[in-house]
Amino acid sequence: MPEKRPEVLDFLLTRRSRPAKTLAAPVPSDDELRTLLRAAGRVPDHGKLGPWRFIVLKRGALQRLASAVVERGKALGIAPEAIEKMRRQFADSDLAVAVIASPKPSEKVPEIEQILSAGAAALSLLNAGLAAGWGANWLTGWAAHDRAFVEAELGLEPQEFVAGFIHIGTETVVPPERPRPDVEALTRWVEE
Repeated sequence: MPEKRPEVLDFLLTRRSRPAKTLAAPVPSDDELRTLLRAAGRVPDHGKLGPWRFIVLKRGALQRLASAVVERGKALGIAPEAIEKMRRQFADSDLAVAVIASPKPSEKVPEIEQILSAGAAALSLLNAGLAAGWGANWLTGWAAHDRAFVEAELGLEPQEFVAGFIHIGTETVVPPERPRPDVEALTRWVEE
């Protein structure tokens, strides 16, 4: 039996994302972020395909995305409030990592398993940031799902999509605990 790690289990039982709008500078250094990305890369990956990748978005890139999202939102006829919310996600951030689902052709590994691996990488990055003492939050928004935007602004290939933007920074507010799902009500025990 593996060695017990109660501190890790306690972390997982008490982890809490920090709202992105409450994160500020300083943010992890490049070396600190590389460690978090290595941790994020240690996820189930059937076939060792690496069906995800990371795009590190620093302040200048986030400002560029904030401007681009306004123009794209207007072109799409998106409500001004939704455009502003998306703009603020980028404009108010000092560091975000776009986790990109990048499924690979495979006869053995279904695409859905590759997509789930990308989601696992996003959650692992979020948890690594929190475990390292940073605030972190996983967001998407309409721009993450707009093909023209992600291809033009993030350089995504046609088969790729944004699994999430993981915002990482210094927490300025500790959010209150929120209601959690009733896991017992969502669990079915099968013995035979």
